[in-house]
Formats: sequence, C-alpha cells, structure tokens
Amino acid sequence: MEENLKRLNKFIGETGFCSRREADKIIEEGRVTINGIVPELGTKVSPNDEVRIDGKLIREKNEKSVYLAFNKPVGIECTTNLEVRNNIVDYINYPKRIFPIGRLDKASEGLIFMTNDGDIVNKILRARNNHEKEYTVTVNKLITDRFIQKMGNGVPILDTVTRKCKVEQISATTFKIVLTQGLNRQIRRMCEYLGYEVTALKRIRIINIWLDIPVGRFRDLTDAEIKELNQLIEPSSKTEEASLPKQETPKRRTEFIKRDDPRFKKKGDY
Repeated sequence: MEENLKRLNKFIGETGFCSRREADKIIEEGRVTINGIVPELGTKVSPNDEVRIDGKLIREKNEKSVYLAFNKPVGIECTTNLEVRNNIVDYINYPKRIFPIGRLDKASEGLIFMTNDGDIVNKILRARNNHEKEYTVTVNKLITDRFIQKMGNGVPILDTVTRKCKVEQISATTFKIVLTQGLNRQIRRMCEYLGYEVTALKRIRIINIWLDIPVGRFRDLTDAEIKELNQLIEPSSKTEEASLPKQETPKRRTEFIKRDDPRFKKKGDY
C-alpha cells in the first residue's frame, strides 16, 4: 500500500495543474483539500483519494472517470459512511473510490448514478437545473382522476408547494411521475397529503439514462450515454449561486425551494 502513496505536491504536479513548488504554495494557502480536509505540507495521497484545488476536482492524467448506473435494492442506504450498515459503497464493492449522485431512500429501489467525478455531481444536483427524474409508484388504494390532477398541479408539503409535474396512471394502483426537484421523501409526502400510502417506489430514469439492469446490479455508462448526458447538463451551473431560487413576481406563489435551505439539509430523496 505504501508504494501507491505520493507526496501531495508531486501528485498535483503530475496532473499538470502546476509545478511542485507552486503546489507547495497553494497547499500552504489552504486552497487544497483531500477528501474534504485541508492537508499539511508533506501529506501523502493514494489513488483513491479525492484531491481538489479551489473546490475543483483534479486527477492524474491517466486516471479515467467512473460513471456507473446502479439498480439499488430496497434496504440499501445511499451513504458513503462505511459505519452505516448496508451502505451503498460496501454493497457495490467497486475497486475505486466512488460515491452516489443524490439519494434514493432506503425503502425505495431503482436507478442511481455512482461516480468519482465531483463536477458532474454538482451539475446534476443543483436545484435550478431542472433535470428530469422518472419514477413508477404503487399506492395502497385505487387511483382517481382527482389524485392524478392534484399530484400534477402541485401539493403543499414542507412549507412549500411542489412544482407542477407530469403524472400518468398506468394501472389501478400504479402511476408514473416525472420530477425536476428533490424534496425530502417528496413523492411519499405528496401521496400522504392526498390520503394515499406508497407501497412501492422505483426510479426508472435520470435525465437520459433509463433503468435497464436487474436489481442489485450495475453497469458502466456507455460513451454515447456520457456524451449525451454532458451535453444535456452543460448549461447547468456548478456554482453555489445556481442553487439560489429565481426571483418570482408577487403574483406567483413560491414554486421553487432553495436546495441549501437548512430545513432540507438531509437530502433523502422521494
């Protein structure tokens, strides 16, 4: 293991970002983090460590980004905390350090992305980027036209009203819904408000990627999928300002919610 470690300044220099001497300077200035922690001069890093300069992820020139589509089973927690039982990282057991993009709550199953590319994470998660996520949902009683209409027009939960969304009934007790926001347990709360209980929830699409693998399995995204995904999220901002709500006119009720609002800091999804 020791032979795989490199001094941080050497690692930065080999990425082509700057010279080793310049790397020492920016390390001293506190502009570098390793796995979210500001290091000291002389710190060593491994190939699995996440090194950022001014918040931007840097990699060795020969390191390839990992993009996985994973069909998360019910019961798996979307956390990188290895002390949590049934965490997603241990379940996948991938040979490189990867992490989930967003969350899918423990009781839900379906598509989630796993990656080591922090930039794509930031783009996808920003609240104003309006990226679509599609779900199939089964509830505990017969679905009515009123239920479909109410779900689509917005439901008051968590001190706000959910954005208008596409909802389509597909059987007596199952419907599809497409969301562009990610409030805490949003679909379950919406159904509960209307007097329904969710008995099964599966995410089947994120942006342009569809769920096409068995439960508990994962696959690499294809080059074509990655290219299209990057094109679709390119207009998205990676800055903190992108997560701020747009100014609304006085006539409109608030339809958007600030992603970084402390009330929703725990981003359990849907």
